[in-house]
Amino acid sequence: MKNTKIAIIGLGYVGLPLAVEFAKKYQVVGFDINQTRVDALKNNKDHTLETSSDELKSVNVDALESLQKNKRGLWLTCKLEEIKDANFYVVTVPTPVDKNNRPDLTPLYKASESVGKILKSDDVVVYESTVFPGATEDECMPILEKFSGLKFNKDFYLGYSPERINPGDKEHTVTKILKITSGSTPEIADYVDEVYKSIIVAGTYKAATIKVAEAAKVIENAQRDVNIAFVNELSKIFRLMNIDTNDVLEAAGTKWNFLPFRPGLVGGHCIGVDPYYLAHKAMELGYNPEIILSGRRLNDSMGPYVAQETIKLMIRKGIAVNNSNILVLGITFKEDCPDIRNTRAIDIIKELKSYSVNVDVYDPWASAEEVKHEYNIDITSAKENLKNNYDAIILAVSHKEFLKLDLDQFVNGTHVKFDVKSILSKDIIDSRL
Repeated sequence: MKNTKIAIIGLGYVGLPLAVEFAKKYQVVGFDINQTRVDALKNNKDHTLETSSDELKSVNVDALESLQKNKRGLWLTCKLEEIKDANFYVVTVPTPVDKNNRPDLTPLYKASESVGKILKSDDVVVYESTVFPGATEDECMPILEKFSGLKFNKDFYLGYSPERINPGDKEHTVTKILKITSGSTPEIADYVDEVYKSIIVAGTYKAATIKVAEAAKVIENAQRDVNIAFVNELSKIFRLMNIDTNDVLEAAGTKWNFLPFRPGLVGGHCIGVDPYYLAHKAMELGYNPEIILSGRRLNDSMGPYVAQETIKLMIRKGIAVNNSNILVLGITFKEDCPDIRNTRAIDIIKELKSYSVNVDVYDPWASAEEVKHEYNIDITSAKENLKNNYDAIILAVSHKEFLKLDLDQFVNGTHVKFDVKSILSKDIIDSRL
């Protein structure tokens, strides 16, 4: 293997853990356009909690010269010129959707422009961002050619190795998840695979082509999305029949090949977004992906549905809805994780407010500043700030802290408790999905 010098473009939930692992064996420069983020990481502080202070401290170097001298370690920067000596670029920027659920490749385009400006002969650029099949070669490659003046597969090469990070998961960390790799030529595919194999304990799988690797990633989350949509629809049906959905799923789960999916909110940067990338490409080719899009529509309806069902329960109990007080537990997109990207708990909150109720949100994991900036709502991370007269409580996220709460201390008289995540005893709640 040649003298590999790695640059990681984007130091978020995906890029940072990858940079830390590579830095244990290689010279790694981590690049991010957010100066505040870089400064925090230099001080060994990761607000995403994907890496610990000790992990960062073990790989961080105090100067670029130290990195070059020691031949391994991590240098963090916002300066593009400080990654120009790399020869193996890994792009890990987000790939969101816009307000109309169309793929927004702006971060990918900008990252490609930046890399293109410093690209040299024989360099390899590997993309990890989730995209539709063909995006790496059809969308990113021309940008690299334009800004570098180099020719694809003659002067520089491409790879694609989709991220499989599960935010907040301390068991399935980056090195313990099997990694799909690919390259724009057979030789580059081998090289990319070797580089990743050197740090991935779980091993690698070399895909036949870059497009195959892109497609494999995007269908992983589309498959989960469709399966969750199915059980969400079952939840709506069984609710009309006055049957507990989780009781049904537990009974059905006694068959060896029954898939253990559960109803709930589907958000985050992967499952709630990736299916739209595949659907977009399919529609470009003249095919309407009915199952994928119907699953998305159903899952996106669950937040408002929870709010509406809570209001119905309040009415049945004779609780006045107008100006009532409702507590929502959790705003992050999943449990025990500070990530608020594309959280669908916000849909519950917005729907509740449409009924002219007062909504308080408690989440010990989320940053109040980030939530205010992203969703323009105020939350609290301290249970001491909560009232004792809520008319309804909705558990939206299954943070471990919520299991220890005595919910009765926050209610006064007749009230409703709705458990979205089905983690509380049926004896103490009014309803659950």
